[in-house]
Order: sequence, then C-alpha cells, then structure tokens
Amino acid sequence: MARTPKRPAAPRPPAARASNNGKSARERVLEAFMGLLAEKPFEEVGLAEVAGRAGLSLAELRDLFGSTLEILAAQMKEIDRQVLAAGNGDMADEPPRERLFDVLMRRLDVLAPHKPALRSLMRSARRNPGLALALNRLGMRSQRWMLTAADISATGPKGALRAQGLALLFATVLRTWLDDEDPGLARTMSALDRALARGQRLVGLMEEVSRIPACICRLRPRRRRRRDADEDEDTVAA
Repeated sequence: MARTPKRPAAPRPPAARASNNGKSARERVLEAFMGLLAEKPFEEVGLAEVAGRAGLSLAELRDLFGSTLEILAAQMKEIDRQVLAAGNGDMADEPPRERLFDVLMRRLDVLAPHKPALRSLMRSARRNPGLALALNRLGMRSQRWMLTAADISATGPKGALRAQGLALLFATVLRTWLDDEDPGLARTMSALDRALARGQRLVGLMEEVSRIPACICRLRPRRRRRRDADEDEDTVAA
C-alpha cells in the first residue's frame, strides 16, 4: 500500500513568529540588508543571503519583500519615519531655510550608523544608471517628506519640482558627509549651507527659501555648535 507523503506544516507568517532580540522580521531584514550592503556592492547582495542573515526562510522573506530594491525602499522609508518622529523642536518660528537646514541635518544624524552601506550604494549608483534613477526616485519621495517636515509645501507639480531639486542638493551634500570625520560635522554643515544658498538656482527649489537672505543660513552652523556647547555645559553643571 502506497504511503501518503507527509506535507510539511505551513510556516507561520513572519508577524506571528517570535522575534530575535525583540526585533520583528522586517527589522531584521533591513538590518541584514544594510550589513551586507556595507560589505559588498548592491548588485551582489542576494535575497538568499539577506534571508539567511535575518534568520528567515526565503518564503518568509518573500512575504515581506519582492526584491533588494524593495528592501532599500523600505529602509529609506524607515529613515524618513525616524526623522519625522523627532519633530521640529524649537524651529517652528525660524525662517523656512533654517527649518530645512535643521531637518536635513537631522536626517544625516539618523543616517550616521549606515555610512559604510551608503558609501557602497553610491559607488554602485555611479556604475549603474538604472540604480541611480531608482535612487533618485526614492530620494525625491523622501525629500517631499523633508520639505513637509520643514513646513514647506511639497504638493502639486511645483512641489514635485522642489522635491527633485532637494534630492539633487542632498545627494551632493551626502558626498561631503561620507568623508567628514569631524564629530561636529563642520564640513558637512558648510556644504549644506552652500547648497541651500545655491538652491534657488536648482529647478523648482523652494521660492520661500530663496527669499531668505543667505546670511541667515550662514549663521546656522555656528548656532548649532553653540547650542551643543551650551548643552555640554549644562551637563557638567548638573
């Protein structure tokens, strides 16, 4: 009598599985992907590797993402979320250019743990026009949220042009930031200051920002350092 083959039990969905170290399956995938990206070019990162490092089966990974580009998009969305969750603090009464400077510096702070992965990604984008176009599209989507966080309109065709201009601007600042080893990020802040000053010449960048005198933004790096120094003095006094 022929034996009926045993069917393996269907795995539980990732959301129902116990997470490792308190992290969800999605978080582990993003962490694994960024770790691999820091070690090798984007085009060499395989889905099987991501799944293995995240402690998931391929079936479980497929439930979450369809490609490495989708994982990258999810990582950028997570960066957006962290920047937006930090709020505007005491910047509500500042000019638009000051608010945007603050938001973009906050984004760099959130990106800091991923410097090796971003350095690898930018190298790959220089060799791969298709990847560069995909990154521009994702960057434009993120910069719509950064504009909104700075209380600058990002809606409609004009908003799309602003977001595209800001995506290009931020990409140039990233190149400086990747090589800036100063904890105070003086070179990066100076590059962002100059980029915002040139922003009015980028297609569609913020009219509100271009009307703010350049001298206001040039004060920002000094204010940032002075604020940090004041906080350090308060800590010592406490």
